[in-house]
Amino acid sequence: MVTKVQKWGNSQGLRLGKDLLSEAGIGIGDEVEVLFRDGEIIITPVHRVRGRLSLEELVREIPADWKAEEVDWGRPRGKEVW
Repeated sequence: MVTKVQKWGNSQGLRLGKDLLSEAGIGIGDEVEVLFRDGEIIITPVHRVRGRLSLEELVREIPADWKAEEVDWGRPRGKEVW
């Protein structure tokens, strides 16, 4: 496949065909790793392991500067139990 580098706002981008992305197992919104090695640009899909995470793994992802705060949702409008 031959494509052109195009200007998109303040960045540059490549348009990749639907068939090529499908063949590579890449969909819209998927993360890819882009490397420059031995004179070539290499694009590799980042395959995330899907499944359940433990509480410990989830807590590890919380930013250190995050602080919980109370949110006022207003007065009840239905049969909410507070």
